[in-house]
Amino acid sequence: MTTPEIGQLAPDFTLPGITLVEGEPVKSHFTLSERRGRPVVLAFYPADNSPGCTAQLCSYQDEMDMFRNLGADIWGISRQATGSHEKFARTKRLGFPLLSDEKGDVVNAYGVGLLGLGVRRSIFIIDTDGRLAWKHVALVGVTFQSAATLKRELLKL
Repeated sequence: MTTPEIGQLAPDFTLPGITLVEGEPVKSHFTLSERRGRPVVLAFYPADNSPGCTAQLCSYQDEMDMFRNLGADIWGISRQATGSHEKFARTKRLGFPLLSDEKGDVVNAYGVGLLGLGVRRSIFIIDTDGRLAWKHVALVGVTFQSAATLKRELLKL
């Protein structure tokens, strides 16, 4: 399984997701190509409520103003259903979309599937033209890319 290369058009997708808006869940579908004109950070993560994923996504939530100031959207993507995402978002007060890739089609398109775990912790930054600008695909473990690293890469766009 290979990941898309820097400079390539990012694989497009539409996934169901949940976003907490003023504490209330809003379900909708998210299509990557509809976000052209804005950078999008795709944060693939293994599981809702796991220690590493909780630390990662909460750290991004803490920096939401930074992402907004840079004009970037951040989307969390895992294989759990939207019901699991809603519980996770409510518990941790996450205000960015959590997308559900239950079939694994998007995980496979981005080459981040991991046998037995489902998803490798990975980040893809998609530029305003829909091209892959930066990526980090972890081998295994709970180490994740910091919001500061993402800011540095977003500033290069």
